[in-house]
Amino acid sequence: MKLPDSQRAWALLFARLVLGLIFFMAGVWKVFQLGPLEHARKYFLPFSDTFLPTWSLWAVGVVIPFVELIAGALVILGLRIRDALIALGIVLGVVTFGHLLKEPLYQFHTHVIPRLALLLFVLMLPREDDRFSLDYLITRKRSKENQSEESDES
Repeated sequence: MKLPDSQRAWALLFARLVLGLIFFMAGVWKVFQLGPLEHARKYFLPFSDTFLPTWSLWAVGVVIPFVELIAGALVILGLRIRDALIALGIVLGVVTFGHLLKEPLYQFHTHVIPRLALLLFVLMLPREDDRFSLDYLITRKRSKENQSEESDES
């Protein structure tokens, strides 16, 4: 059974808003309260006793807060959604890898799985169903402009 267009649009909006807020607010806290260097020091440097080089722990630990902040905001706005979701998917992959590296039986069902489920839901549905996104509005405007240009040429 296929949902009506309006129901799919609302479902996408709510999933996008919740997912975007989860990452955006984490990014706000990590960038503006904790600080990116402290984020790396607190959450990534404990992995310096693994095979991972320390420079990579610093690099990833400092970058992730900004990725969460920016990609989370883009998901909320509905702008460059696919790119933002891919960036957040990479963050989830890094977080999962890190946790499993330290604790092979880490229970990531409370942290990773809900975020991944929302991310996959938004990523898998057709973009044209997300009628409350800036991506949709921009595409629609361009389409109208192209139609107008084509009718002017005839």
